[in-house]
Amino acid sequence: MPIIKPVSELRNYPDVLKEVKAGVPVYLTKNGSGRYVLMDIADYANVEAAERLNYELMRGRLAGETQGWISKEDMRRHFGEAK
Repeated sequence: MPIIKPVSELRNYPDVLKEVKAGVPVYLTKNGSGRYVLMDIADYANVEAAERLNYELMRGRLAGETQGWISKEDMRRHFGEAK
């Protein structure tokens, strides 16, 4: 369940920070609309890592579609894996 609070709650920031738990961000609203997110820095690092991975996977797929895919044998040779 998301935690949603008005940005004015930051006046009591120690209480708001206590609600920021691993995996549970606090969404802050301004004039009734979502505006900011407070989250644990480890969770933020995980979000960034997932975005980077998704980007690299997209690049790899695009390269395969435009430049052609390599065979399983070529891949094994490239990475030095045994059959």
